[in-house]
Amino acid sequence: MTEHRPDIGEPAPYWRTHSIPVITVIFASALPTMLPLIASSPVLPPMGLLIFLSWQLLRTEMWPVWIGLPLGLADDLFSGAPIGTAIFLWTITSILIHYLSQKILWRTFWHDWLIAAICIALIQTLSAKFSHPHAEWGRMAMIVAPQIIASILLFPIFMRLVGSFDRFRLKRR
Repeated sequence: MTEHRPDIGEPAPYWRTHSIPVITVIFASALPTMLPLIASSPVLPPMGLLIFLSWQLLRTEMWPVWIGLPLGLADDLFSGAPIGTAIFLWTITSILIHYLSQKILWRTFWHDWLIAAICIALIQTLSAKFSHPHAEWGRMAMIVAPQIIASILLFPIFMRLVGSFDRFRLKRR
């Protein structure tokens, strides 16, 4: 019996290269709703957003610029935010990251972490403002600040996790 060995240059399966990134973002968006946790303020980091940013910064060329539309819709449906919040903010983020990847030719991990930190802070703050338009900015910022700080500090772990997903995605057979 001969074992099938992948030839040099043989690509990874098509289904895996295209479905793994989308599945990971949607699963990460749905994960907080699966956990038995009740809180009066945001406690968990937005996992869908962190995985989305990690894929965008790791493999900018992989997705089209408009990928924030369907993935943001999935996040809005799972998070309970007003429909259009993540759609708008994730699409703007995708456009920004694509623009920065053309301007900053040699990005390092520190660049990616800074870009992610700015995006996380803006997206979380604007998402909270869209969800509660009549709330005061200062009070809202105090409620969301711990979640923003935790998200920024956890981003390298999510980037590493997405790196392992990417290795699996590109593995031959």
